[in-house]
Amino acid sequence: MASDSKNSTPNAYWIKLVIIFFLGWIVIYAGRSVLSPLIGELQTQFGLNKAETGGIMSLFFLAYTIFQIPSGILGDKIGRKRVLVTGFTLYAIFIASIYFAPSFIIFLILWILAGAAQGCYYGPQYALSSEAIPKKWITLGSAIIGSGMSFGIAMGYYLSSIMISVFHSSWQLPFVVVAIPIIIVTLLMALCIKEKVAKPTATQVSQSIKFSELFKNRNLVLAYITIFCSIYGFFVIITWLPNYLEAERGMDKLQASQIASIVPWISIIGTLLCSYISDKLGRRKPVVLCMMPLSLIAIFSIVYSESYAVLIAVLILYGFIGKISLNPVLIALVADNAPKASLSTAFGLYNFFGMSASICAPYFTGLIADKTGSLNSGFYLAAALTLVGITAMLFVNEKKNKD
Repeated sequence: MASDSKNSTPNAYWIKLVIIFFLGWIVIYAGRSVLSPLIGELQTQFGLNKAETGGIMSLFFLAYTIFQIPSGILGDKIGRKRVLVTGFTLYAIFIASIYFAPSFIIFLILWILAGAAQGCYYGPQYALSSEAIPKKWITLGSAIIGSGMSFGIAMGYYLSSIMISVFHSSWQLPFVVVAIPIIIVTLLMALCIKEKVAKPTATQVSQSIKFSELFKNRNLVLAYITIFCSIYGFFVIITWLPNYLEAERGMDKLQASQIASIVPWISIIGTLLCSYISDKLGRRKPVVLCMMPLSLIAIFSIVYSESYAVLIAVLILYGFIGKISLNPVLIALVADNAPKASLSTAFGLYNFFGMSASICAPYFTGLIADKTGSLNSGFYLAAALTLVGITAMLFVNEKKNKD
């Protein structure tokens, strides 16, 4: 497995994995966020309301979420590298094919299939990286990997908004362009990941087939609840913020994308700092309980900010302590509590519950906007769920990690 390579090249191999998986998250999130600045074009061309437009993203994440648990189990059974490379190959094919979609239905089918292919990444990736990264750097290493999400969101925003606003391309062309780096990352995975799929011992088989045992671990269940609440607010922001700034703040498309990209850019700093603090403490709960109340304040303040300066300050705050920064700390909590033989499955479950929020958030935010005439209430709901996540984390029973 990955640990075999780690023993022979203790630094070089795990650093190489961190870089590749960092790039993986860039292209994952670039493929998702490339659609957000195109919402207006989709609504115009296909006559969609906000709920239907939000439903496009919800269906994408439904497919993505459904594949979390099967891909995690397959990664534990047949090899995590095999699942990653296959999933990314299909991801590149499906998202590039959107350019040739002759109708809305075909576009939607290809978009959903791209989401399903992305679903092969999370569990196997974090299982490989958690085994390879030295324990004292597990949170920081996961943070560096996860910071690729920030670059990917900004890349997707800029790619589609510049191609539409500056080069006046068709709305389909950005999907072809974003497929190119996906192919490059797929090749890097195929060439660089070294995984020896060993025959499982009797103990490992016993652990890995006890799927229900993961739900008997209180800390794991509370981590699943917390990530659901955090991701709900995050996907309200990354799906609807560019459109919100256009429709309700009067910004043009490029300006709205630039303002919205503050969140992912600032989260790079927040991710590394919060993860470093978590590793130094050897604990996750205190860090989470500092971050999530600030997230609650930031989400509320997006609606109440009356000037660009205040809005930018609020988005900087959310970027610093929001979902992207929180994720590696919760990943470390899962790694601390999950059986090693079922690590890929545990991470698949973690992302399954977390990304269930991504199914709900785009659609319900759009539905609320259709009913109320404003996106503001969608942000209020996201803030309320953040409060639920804070409550869940209060019940985590964590002993200081002496390692």
